[in-house]
Amino acid sequence: MSKTKDEIRERALGAILSAAFFSVESAVIIALAILLFGVGPQPFEWWQQWYWLIFGALAEAIYLGVTVTDPKAAQHAVDRMLTERYDPRDIRNPVARERLKRALEYRRLIGEAAQRHIGPMRTSIESTASEINAWIEQIYLLAKRMDMFEENAIIARDRRLVPQDLANLRRRLEVERDPGVRAELEEAIQTKETQLANLRSLENNIKRADIQLDHTLSALGTVYAQMQLIDSKDLDSGRAQRLQTEIRDEVLSLQDTLLAIDEVQQYSASHSR
Repeated sequence: MSKTKDEIRERALGAILSAAFFSVESAVIIALAILLFGVGPQPFEWWQQWYWLIFGALAEAIYLGVTVTDPKAAQHAVDRMLTERYDPRDIRNPVARERLKRALEYRRLIGEAAQRHIGPMRTSIESTASEINAWIEQIYLLAKRMDMFEENAIIARDRRLVPQDLANLRRRLEVERDPGVRAELEEAIQTKETQLANLRSLENNIKRADIQLDHTLSALGTVYAQMQLIDSKDLDSGRAQRLQTEIRDEVLSLQDTLLAIDEVQQYSASHSR
């Protein structure tokens, strides 16, 4: 989770620096420094023309520094990074895609709410928003797993054929009298039963993921509403910290579902027909 937050911060910082460096203001500073270097006046007797280049470099550094520390610029950069990294257009399931869009919107609104405060209040809300980044990641990953399940032709085939194969094997076992053949049939039935159980477990986990995504979106809406109500007294009472703990618990729950889906998918793939 912390790795995800660090990566987003690094990419956001890179985006802020890039946007600032290629901005009109930056271009004006650089162009003015070059112009003064070529034809600029000499304000002091000891002044050298190349000092204008140093002056321009310092001005550019100050401008970049101010831009990087601008909370609004940082917020816009993080929002852009989240949208690029967890692009709703990557999700083909229309319901899951819409949920991801709404989750990103809640994250943006919570980030904007932080900008309306100063001091510890802003720090607390920004910390909560940072926790939500991991939440967004889990929503995206679950939506991708749902896509994989729905589009996996092998799993779709096995869900259709394995119950039929199992029924056929059981019918054969009922009429078979040869001990050796019966033993092989019993082993085949056991294998098919295990495969069918895993396919049903995967299907149930996907259903659970769908329910969790809906619950998660509601929880995000609740977090956003609570962010509007938190004040300095709530910071002292620990309400903000409890809210962050609840977010972490939600993330862990989504991670558990992801892990369960991945484990069953790996097993099903290795035991596919």
